[in-house]
Amino acid sequence: MFRGPSRFVAASAVLLWTAFVSSARADESGWDNLGPLWSRFRLTLDLGEREEGFLPFWFSQESDGVSTYGVPPLFTRMTDPSIERDSVHVLYPLYTRIQSGTEWRAQLGQLWSLSGGAEQAGDIDKRRTFFPFFFSQRSKSGTNDYLAVLPFYGHTNGRLLRDEVEWAGWPLWIRSRKKDVVTDNYVYPFFHVRKGNSLQGWQFWPVVGHETKGLTWRTNAIDEAEPVGGHDKRFVGWPFFFNTRTGLGTSNEGRFQSLLPLYSFVRSPLRDSTSYGWPLGLTITDDREKQFHEVGAPWPLVVFSRGEGKYMNRVWPLFSKGTNATQHSEFYAWPIWMRRGYKAETFEKERSRVLLFLYSDTVQKNEGALVKRRTDFWPLFTSVHNADGSSRLQMLAPIEPFVPANEGIPRNWSPLWSIWRSESNSKTGASSDSLLWNIYRHESEPGTRKASFLFGLFQYESRPEGHRTRLFYIPFGKAKTTVNESK
Repeated sequence: MFRGPSRFVAASAVLLWTAFVSSARADESGWDNLGPLWSRFRLTLDLGEREEGFLPFWFSQESDGVSTYGVPPLFTRMTDPSIERDSVHVLYPLYTRIQSGTEWRAQLGQLWSLSGGAEQAGDIDKRRTFFPFFFSQRSKSGTNDYLAVLPFYGHTNGRLLRDEVEWAGWPLWIRSRKKDVVTDNYVYPFFHVRKGNSLQGWQFWPVVGHETKGLTWRTNAIDEAEPVGGHDKRFVGWPFFFNTRTGLGTSNEGRFQSLLPLYSFVRSPLRDSTSYGWPLGLTITDDREKQFHEVGAPWPLVVFSRGEGKYMNRVWPLFSKGTNATQHSEFYAWPIWMRRGYKAETFEKERSRVLLFLYSDTVQKNEGALVKRRTDFWPLFTSVHNADGSSRLQMLAPIEPFVPANEGIPRNWSPLWSIWRSESNSKTGASSDSLLWNIYRHESEPGTRKASFLFGLFQYESRPEGHRTRLFYIPFGKAKTTVNESK
């Protein structure tokens, strides 16, 4: 009985919203903010324009030729014609599809994936994966095809961390190849036979195993031949007894032996280390290559190092402070406060943290000048300051501190919970602030200020030639000029 009035109310709301948006779009004077219903504004940090509507659930953006639009978190799409890149996210990271030139890849839940691309000879490879049960690849020439169905039969190239893998009745028989080394597994992982260039070995795990390799040669980056040392490896009753010799045929032959939990030792011309009472016993190390002496008791909880290559005092979890030629680290009452840094010839990076991810401050510099500074205080805010003087502040940030390098979270999820956004561009002098998806919005640039509040019910704009005000979408008063006119 209420169907008729309900339809009337819904239709009236749609018509009213459409009228507001149409009026704002048609008004070239800049009155283009209806708060969370619909807003259009110029970008602060880049050249371009952005539209947002339906609270945080729709946006469209154009910036430097890059087009991005979507209905977060359900769907977003970004296209960049300059590099022929097209990226689609659906409930990120559940489904993604990325195409760059002729290369493309689509995945669903990191388990099912499709990918393809053009090789240099113009051959098109297509890969299909339903991990870990199904793998297939098809090429235009047919010379690089494979099909694998776990556990029945399989043959793959460049998959599963190996150059080639083949199996029948997994785990009864598996053959894998990595470079020149071929391993045949029988009832994996218990028995295998391995062969390669000057290499042969076998194991009956965990009972006993033995592998040997002679001296070989390889060509380095400057086309010079350099030796690759051989080795002799044995174990009995894995993981309790190991006896290994490395660097055979070179000037740095080494020996490693362990009988756990009693002792283990390493001996070589460049380094000696001895441990008693694994895993938390006494460890004494003399590293002649890196030039330091180290004592740990119990290692690695209590460690003291002295030398040009390393200096450290650690009593975990109370405190630790260590340095070497390129790195430094320290903590007090771990994990309450920690700091770690890296310094190369011109580049340096330092990160300070409180309670792992509760607070994080990362500073990057190049030749002493700031490159980037990022500060996170979970879950309250994340802020970024760049070398060009631009900055951005977001409140709230429940996921961003854990994945600071992830580009999909800001694009698909951040709009939902970023109740406050603030951006500043020192080059252009522009700045912007937004509260609750533009229910309040303020923008400024040299000579111009704009403000909007409560779905645009109040709007104010100030320019060199005058200022204007609107209340309830109706112009209030007349524009007042702020420039003296000559008579």
